Amino acid sequence: MTQKIVIEIPLHCAKCKRKILGICTIADGVTSVSFEREGKDRVVIKGEDVDAARVTQCLREKVSKYARLVSVARD
Repeated sequence: MTQKIVIEIPLHCAKCKRKILGICTIADGVTSVSFEREGKDRVVIKGEDVDAARVTQCLREKVSKYARLVSVARD
C-alpha cells in the first residue's frame, strides 16, 4: 500500500530545493518526490512505509524550521 505525504516548506532557492530532494530521496521506502507551488510551497513524497514524522523532522533540522506535515494518505 503506497502513501502520499505532503509537507509544506518554504523554497527560497535552488540550493534549498537540492537539499530537500537529497533528504527525501534517502528516506526508506520513498519512490518519488515532487514539488507543488499552489500558493504555498509543498513537497509531495510517495512511497511505502515512509516515516513521515521522521522526514519532516530531518527537513526541520537541515533546511528550514518551518517545515510542516500537511497530510498523510494511503492509496
